[in-house]
Amino acid sequence: MTVLHQIDPIAFHLGPLQVHWYGIMYLLGFGTAWWLGRLRVRAGRLPGVNEQAYGDLLFYAMLGVVLGGRLGYVFFYSFGDLLRDPLMLFRIWEGGMSFHGGLIGVVAAAWWWSWKHKLHLMDTVDFLAPLVPPGLGFGRLGNYIGGELWGKYTQAGWGVVFPRAEAELAGMSLPQLQAQFATGALDRFARHPSQLYQAALEGLTMFLVLWWFSSRPRPRYAVSGLFALLYGCFRFLVEFVRVPDAQLGYLAFGWLTMGQVLSLPLIALGLYWLFVWSRRQPTLEPQPFVSVK
Repeated sequence: MTVLHQIDPIAFHLGPLQVHWYGIMYLLGFGTAWWLGRLRVRAGRLPGVNEQAYGDLLFYAMLGVVLGGRLGYVFFYSFGDLLRDPLMLFRIWEGGMSFHGGLIGVVAAAWWWSWKHKLHLMDTVDFLAPLVPPGLGFGRLGNYIGGELWGKYTQAGWGVVFPRAEAELAGMSLPQLQAQFATGALDRFARHPSQLYQAALEGLTMFLVLWWFSSRPRPRYAVSGLFALLYGCFRFLVEFVRVPDAQLGYLAFGWLTMGQVLSLPLIALGLYWLFVWSRRQPTLEPQPFVSVK
């Protein structure tokens, strides 16, 4: 089955202001993290921390996602553009966010918050890990709605036709695209909806696994290790059917992408942390909720 992508990336207008679906997905991701995090705080998954302190942690993490995601994209994927035009770093409305950069930003925010509250960084990261996948899932849905980060041609009579991806379709109106699609003339442009693959793997699957895994007390590093391993493997696999960034292309072997290169350290780190976990004793049962002094 072939589907024509014809979703307006703008959800609604507030006067002259355009509210994009992608921004709404970010709000849904942060809102879900706030709700789930409160549940974990009440269950004592981060002993000594109350909901107010968690609110501060989430605020710092949100800053880490936005700032780290933007810096990561510019330095990992568009460093040449930055050298030619340094001001592009601040034009976030033009798009361009990196998960790996956002992850670094979140870890930096978690380190700062943990230092202030005299907690071990990895206890904080273990606490946050199950809260991240819903945001990843919503973000990939935002990519799909915006018709960006599409996959390769399926060449199998099924997939999604993304008009923005095809130079031959540029300038055609929606009625013209619909008429061409109805005749089957656009079937050759069908691509893998890699954004939906990532939403299902990095979002839904990772959340279910991590939420279940973290529902019982685990030794330090265990939850973070599983997060890193799952994300690294899922991202590495999906990159095989996803079109690489145009400004970079393939880095080696005719298939290796920057997304795969950045995922390899996560896979290695996840395996190492899981190894460390396997040699530790289980943690104590969650402690009762108390306030941070």
